[in-house]
Amino acid sequence: MFPKSIDYHSPHWRLILFVLLVCSVPVAVALDGQSQIAPKARESLLLDLSAVPGLMVAVGERGHVLISNDGGQNWTQSASPTRATLTAVFAHDPRLIWAVGHDAVILRSSDGGLNWRKVYSAPEEQRPLLDVWFADARHGFAIGAYGYFLETRDGGDTWESRFISEDDFHLNHLARGDDGTLYIAAERGNFYRSGDGGENWEALTTPYEGSYFGTLPLDGEQLLLFGLRGHLFGSADRGDTWSEIPNDSKAMLTCALRLDDGSILIGGLAGTILLSRDSGSSWQLLQQKDRKGISSMVVAGERLIVVGEGGVRSLSLPELLSGEG
Repeated sequence: MFPKSIDYHSPHWRLILFVLLVCSVPVAVALDGQSQIAPKARESLLLDLSAVPGLMVAVGERGHVLISNDGGQNWTQSASPTRATLTAVFAHDPRLIWAVGHDAVILRSSDGGLNWRKVYSAPEEQRPLLDVWFADARHGFAIGAYGYFLETRDGGDTWESRFISEDDFHLNHLARGDDGTLYIAAERGNFYRSGDGGENWEALTTPYEGSYFGTLPLDGEQLLLFGLRGHLFGSADRGDTWSEIPNDSKAMLTCALRLDDGSILIGGLAGTILLSRDSGSSWQLLQQKDRKGISSMVVAGERLIVVGEGGVRSLSLPELLSGEG
């Protein structure tokens, strides 16, 4: 039971409870209708961020979609055809974008996020979608709660249900390595790998029974896997074997990226940012003073654009890497 002194209506706890409970307590009623243009949408709970040259797009609660065309300096809210929480977004190029979320909704934009069309929705399933990824303009996957796995080969016009495991584990994050291998981080210590473009998947053994919220493929067969309570693991053989990597965080780790110089950043709740300069062998904790949870991040020049609790923020990358940020 949580302490009575905690404000469960604060954005911080809304982000925590979203990550922990979204899959267990899906919205039962379809949230039809257009999202509302909100003056403070930029400060609302945002859950994912995707960037390609000339475009950034962020999504979050109440169907909010925010677009930036200047590296994250200015943001404009676009109307979307849903009020359901949007959990993930994938920009294929500066025009073609997909977003997914509650009600198993899938949205598509063909004009850089100015206009959106709902191409799939299944509120009766009561299983939110949690991530979306496309190999090209036509072939993509959407994954989510209770083993929800959808595939399209026509750019999202139609979606087909796929089977990945007999166990209905929540599928949280999908990533591709440089060699084309696909990986899915899931709950209860589950992790999946496909070496044939997603046609077949194998379940891999991991050393932790808690939930994983992300994976980051590195050079060759190296990859990182991270999740609850600061748990972080590394593999040098595409996930066949794992080693736990010590770090100073006990926060939920939610997202990761690699910088041009090879450094790695991992973001998480409570303003957590972990930095590694040695391919993930050791980590420095760069705790943000505002303690706002981070759900996704991208680099724009010398700025680190992060979204999560409190909406979208821009951090100085040089200051962050020097330990001053």
